[in-house]
Amino acid sequence: MRLGGLPFAAAALTGTVALYMALVAFGNITDFGTNQEFVRHVLAMDTTFRDDDLMWRAVTDRTLQDIAYLAIIVWETLAAVVLVAATVLWVRGFTGRGAGFRRARRVSTLGLVMVLLLFGAGFIAIGGEWFAMWQSQKWNGLQAAERNFVLAGFVLVLIHLPSPGGTSQR
Repeated sequence: MRLGGLPFAAAALTGTVALYMALVAFGNITDFGTNQEFVRHVLAMDTTFRDDDLMWRAVTDRTLQDIAYLAIIVWETLAAVVLVAATVLWVRGFTGRGAGFRRARRVSTLGLVMVLLLFGAGFIAIGGEWFAMWQSQKWNGLQAAERNFVLAGFVLVLIHLPSPGGTSQR
């Protein structure tokens, strides 16, 4: 393994996001109730300004709220699995086993886009704007969502940089 090169950085950062997503999914599965309450309050819009022009968007049915939360956990878990697989592919590329870095880049891209969709479309756009999460002082997850979005976006850009030494061709 060549330490310090772009493929090494791509492997390390893909692995970091994989670890993070695995821990997020694990936490939501083992401590189900904590973030279940977060999702319920965001969807119910019960801590927003309660503007009549927006409140028609609120989802107050607990079954629908729980379905949304379960969908988030499934998405997080799948993203973690894809990113772990991508990390393995990066490492295999260093050892000469497997299809090399091109496949690792493709699988990393899939996993990172999954993270971007979760935090960008799911939390920032839908939670933040559609359900007016930005109005809540207690149940506002925008700062964390933005941090996760930026991290995944940074790693996505990094893995698509041309690599000296031709690793993009392997």
